[in-house]
Amino acid sequence: MEIHQIPILNDNYSHVLVDVASRTLAVVDPAEPEKVIPLLREFGFPLKYILCTHHHWDHAGGNEGMLAAFPEAIVVCSGDDAPKISGVGKVVSGDDLLDFGNYQIHVLEVPCHTRGHIAFLVEGNLFCGDTLFVGGCGRFFEGEAAQMDEALNGVFGSLPGETRVFCGHEYTVSNLKFAQSVEPDNLDVTAKLAWAEETVASGYSTVPSTLAEERSYNPFVRVRNQEMLARLQVSDSVAAMALLREKNNTLRG
Repeated sequence: MEIHQIPILNDNYSHVLVDVASRTLAVVDPAEPEKVIPLLREFGFPLKYILCTHHHWDHAGGNEGMLAAFPEAIVVCSGDDAPKISGVGKVVSGDDLLDFGNYQIHVLEVPCHTRGHIAFLVEGNLFCGDTLFVGGCGRFFEGEAAQMDEALNGVFGSLPGETRVFCGHEYTVSNLKFAQSVEPDNLDVTAKLAWAEETVASGYSTVPSTLAEERSYNPFVRVRNQEMLARLQVSDSVAAMALLREKNNTLRG
């Protein structure tokens, strides 16, 4: 399976999934159709799915334009977010499987950023929208710290370390600067931040990472680490998650 990353809007990413053998396409969060459609046309394969991680306009706002170009495509989203998403053709729940050529797309429920946020796992590739970022996580717009802890460290925590993380935004440098403020002595944070700054300055993407990498430098993925709990002076991972998110929100304004 091929994965093609397309920068869209200001700092978003959409991802095109290609099963060349079966001549099948899917696309994740194509919020700016005019930037996504040309690549799909180059392949000339049918577009089977428009996969929506959540209802925010910078992820699901391109559905009508995509359906105008590919009316046979099926817009996939969760039931909770479906009322706020245009063109929905299939509502899914956690652990549902979607046939995609020679592969299957595994749906993961990760509510918090939105009530119906979902992620898609395909052959060791995790398309996680605004739940997990390189070095960070999404805001708790419609959920609570316990839900984000379960999403990052329960649902995603059960996945292999080599799982690749394809998130929805290029936030890596700012995320890692915050991570460094939390753990200034974490050498993994220091090294990843230096790499990310050089990568972005050169005009390249910092996405994907891997779950193993996130577990070494992402403070929100490290909240079940006793050292992190001691550093934050809290007793459990939910309290740590809430405190980290509050600190990060304050810095970002």
